[in-house]
Amino acid sequence: MSATGTPAQPEARVTLRRLLVPLDGSRLAECVLPAAVSLAEHLPAHLTLLHVLERAARPTVHGERHLTAVNEAEAYLAAVAGRCPPGTLADSHVHPNEEGDVAKSITDHAADLGADLIILCTHGGGGARRVLFGSVAQQVLRRGTRPVLLVRPPEGSATAASESWNVERVLVPLDGSPPAEDALPIALAVAGAYGAEVHLLRIVPTLTTIPGERASAALLVPTATAASLEIEEEEARRGLLALASRIRSEGIRATAAVGRGEPAQGVLDAALRAHVDVVIMATHGRTGLDAVLSGSVASRIAAKFPRPLLLVRSTHSGEPGAA
Repeated sequence: MSATGTPAQPEARVTLRRLLVPLDGSRLAECVLPAAVSLAEHLPAHLTLLHVLERAARPTVHGERHLTAVNEAEAYLAAVAGRCPPGTLADSHVHPNEEGDVAKSITDHAADLGADLIILCTHGGGGARRVLFGSVAQQVLRRGTRPVLLVRPPEGSATAASESWNVERVLVPLDGSPPAEDALPIALAVAGAYGAEVHLLRIVPTLTTIPGERASAALLVPTATAASLEIEEEEARRGLLALASRIRSEGIRATAAVGRGEPAQGVLDAALRAHVDVVIMATHGRTGLDAVLSGSVASRIAAKFPRPLLLVRSTHSGEPGAA
């Protein structure tokens, strides 16, 4: 059942067979490699390392010399591929024509290559806007339809993370709507590949954290609203427990929890408390995605959560809700 109390059927697990890893030549961007290599090994999947030559590129990128020639970019990608563990299926591609819109080139390559997942570094820090807005990652999220795994660089370091990456716990935030549940197939695919546990989470607001138009109505009838939220919490708990039971019937460990409070902070607190390795959540269509990134759950998690965040474009783009 979904968190609304209606029957929910987790869709058949998706297959992630090709991973696209855009690299700009910097060690900072290489922070995605432990996650990319690990996913390629466990799924299993084929890695394609991509470099797009940028028109009017700056001399340096993240403090290092920018790759502006095809031959040096090819040599760089070949060296990165050579550092992958033996048995890793990896190839590389340099887009030879200089592009003014790197993000568009990445989304176009993802479509042409049939990539099932794009893995990107979130450059920057110090707030949600610096992490996502104005970055290639945000533009790829806005324009593309492929899921995107965002990996934060290590705090206080401009170098790539050297440790390996493993997935033992996956957090999937849900809100009772069909769009939010579009994250489930990929979550099950990742959890199944690693033998990981899936944590289903729903955050029901309190009287003081109700968002949007509901907040004004809540102030007018606080007693009735509080009672309604209590019912919503109980229905959400029943729905998540039923969904977790169905996931367990498919051979994947799953737990369910309902929290109260502000959604973004509730998800972040739960992710940190449970020491999850990745948060997998859905976003909406173009307009809805912009709204999510501009001020709410995904941007705040990306800014504060030190582990990867996997965003899945919902196919229910016209429906309200979702994380």
